[in-house]
Amino acid sequence: MAGAPADRRPASSTAAAVGAQIRRRREQRGMTGSELARRSGLSKATLSQLEAGKGNPTIETLDALAVALRIPLTDLLTRDTDPGPVFVAGTAAVEGEVGRELLRRISGGNSLEIWRLRMPPGTELEGVPHATGTVEHLLVASGRVTAGPTDAPHRLGPGDLLAFAGDAPHIYRTGTDAADITVVIASPIIN
Repeated sequence: MAGAPADRRPASSTAAAVGAQIRRRREQRGMTGSELARRSGLSKATLSQLEAGKGNPTIETLDALAVALRIPLTDLLTRDTDPGPVFVAGTAAVEGEVGRELLRRISGGNSLEIWRLRMPPGTELEGVPHATGTVEHLLVASGRVTAGPTDAPHRLGPGDLLAFAGDAPHIYRTGTDAADITVVIASPIIN
């Protein structure tokens, strides 16, 4: 049997991941395919093929799409479209040494808000779901808190980081200790 026609060959995993990112970022911004094609200087057919994971775009093509979407080029090359909750355990400081740790890189194309949340003992807050695509990042400075998605909260202590979808119901609850938490809210910019 002869090989499949070129237009029917399976998409590579890289092409599929890039196509999913292009489509996801376009939809987050409420853009139609026609609008993104126009802004990036591509034909609608080419954009459709790329979003379907079929094609081999050049760096120049990806750069044009990134500029039109107002995001860094690297955001189109990432594969972690839905990492789910991300938990980073706190680490002990080494006495007498400067410690620096990258805890979480937040992609471009977001509006960031940084909040300090101080909760007394025995307090519970219900988080109001934010805009679609919003991710909350909690970094516990002191105390203990149970926080995250309402259906799967995590118990956090000093130095712990939790990232989770902020566009779904979530909670913050302290026990016998007060808690001091840094909250970073990353919401997609929709133009």
